[in-house]
Amino acid sequence: MGKHTEAWPTELKVSGDRRTLRVTFKDGRSYALEAELLRVRSPSAEVQGHSPAQRVTVGGKADVAIADVVAVGNYAVRLVFDDGHSTGIFTWAFLSELGEAKDERWAEYVAELSQKGMSRTG
Repeated sequence: MGKHTEAWPTELKVSGDRRTLRVTFKDGRSYALEAELLRVRSPSAEVQGHSPAQRVTVGGKADVAIADVVAVGNYAVRLVFDDGHSTGIFTWAFLSELGEAKDERWAEYVAELSQKGMSRTG
């Protein structure tokens, strides 16, 4: 198994403004993941669809915040956002991969919004 499947967090901490989730892994890696990125790349069926072609581009989430973090067994968390979205199950591997590829995921997201005439703010 690769390092993502073995990723194990030692700390999950929501920032005071609730706009960032800091994930620190056992091997020392630490990522600050913006609530907006977590929301628009949520692993939920609502966002991801049931195939890559069905993935939904979600705009207008620049001001979204994390309302709650709920443990799911010992392998994931369910993030509840202040816009009501709460169906994404974020596994440790998903959070690890998102942290490592954060710059690329942001660039992909901004490009998708641009292509579809959408924006981060509305």
